[in-house]
Amino acid sequence: MNVIQTEDGSSTLFNSEIGEHYHSTHGALQESRHVFLNSGLEFYLNKQAQQAISILEVGFGTGLNYLISADYCFHNDITLNYTGIERYPLNKEILIEVDNIKHISPTIGNEFLAHYEAAMQSQITTKAGKLLINVCDVINYKSNNKVDIIYFDAFAAAHQPEMWSQETLTHVCSYLKTGGVFVTYAITGNLKRIMKSMGFSIEKAPGASGKREMLRAIKQ
Repeated sequence: MNVIQTEDGSSTLFNSEIGEHYHSTHGALQESRHVFLNSGLEFYLNKQAQQAISILEVGFGTGLNYLISADYCFHNDITLNYTGIERYPLNKEILIEVDNIKHISPTIGNEFLAHYEAAMQSQITTKAGKLLINVCDVINYKSNNKVDIIYFDAFAAAHQPEMWSQETLTHVCSYLKTGGVFVTYAITGNLKRIMKSMGFSIEKAPGASGKREMLRAIKQ
């Protein structure tokens, strides 16, 4: 696992086993903010203002999407209930090397590093709300709760086609509330067909730097 500096000055990881970066090399932070924070969390809250929000992330990775979301909620007095799914969690030492916490308030960043390993054992209470990281295959994830937003941040279909299958997406989206928002950096004809077959309305939004479009879908 190699740490790579991206064009916006933030860092990401390169997984040499599958030949894939964890984030866009055009800007890890810019991509996460655009695709997930702006097009997901802020979009949802602009539609229906809430003081509590729940997010399910597929592909927790370095925790960057969590960190920027928790930081946003902390500064806007919104209680965040965040659940991540990650089959291969990174060691804390790697997260320290990537240093995502420099992009957010120390209150949220330092707390995350201090309790990262505990969050993989059970749900923890944070300054922003709650965090749980499920170490499992996504298809084996089970919960009694539904969420407002899904961040779908799996590796690309070229490297992990099973993550973008009808079976996986149907399973994941079963945990999304009606009116909930699904966002991902990718947009393909197959993905759009699958989402439409599940009754989602599809929105093609401008992509992050280096990508023309991304996908946002609303559960009807």
